[in-house]
Amino acid sequence: QVQLVESGGGLVQAGGSLRLSCAASGRTFSNYCMAWFRQVPGKEREFVAFMSSGGTVYYEDSVKGRFACSEDNVKNTVYLQMNSLKPEDTAVYYCGARPTPWCDSRPAAYNYWGQGTQVTVSS
Repeated sequence: QVQLVESGGGLVQAGGSLRLSCAASGRTFSNYCMAWFRQVPGKEREFVAFMSSGGTVYYEDSVKGRFACSEDNVKNTVYLQMNSLKPEDTAVYYCGARPTPWCDSRPAAYNYWGQGTQVTVSS
């Protein structure tokens, strides 16, 4: 099994920055895809970004140029740096993992999930 724990959420003013972390533990895979999604009450979980062990990185259009994925393989942690935050970025952010380097923007494609971290951007 894989355990994912997100952290780094909080309250920030519009234009500010946050860095989310997703720490993985338990079984690890040499080939994987890690993704970030977000969800607001009453709506479906929405794709934000993914990065694969093969180096593929992709962002949803509304976050391109503002968000950036990175990873620390020693710490088994992936990060989502979020800059120029907007009120519409407010959501619970989740990281997901799947044991294949072929990434997907659909939540159903991911086998493992963290508990989520709340991001609130005030105007």
